[in-house]
Amino acid sequence: MEQLRSSPPALRVFVDGRGADAPLGATALDAVRAAAPALAAAVAAGERRITDSRGLDVSPDTPAHGGAVYRVLKARGTAATAADDEANP
Repeated sequence: MEQLRSSPPALRVFVDGRGADAPLGATALDAVRAAAPALAAAVAAGERRITDSRGLDVSPDTPAHGGAVYRVLKARGTAATAADDEANP
């Protein structure tokens, strides 16, 4: 009997070390929203920014992909320092 293969119903992503399932077609912001809605609201308000696993900024409207690793840090241009970002991600 032949098995039908279908696309997974969601993308598994990781935000600040937490796994979450984002819907297919999700953006980086959607992925953050799936893991931590309050952080997503802060990103949308410009208070926080999304980076990839290397620390490079990711636009909130970038398409997410399965296995993506995101970190949410304080937005640049605020009084926060890099040490503050590490202490309060």
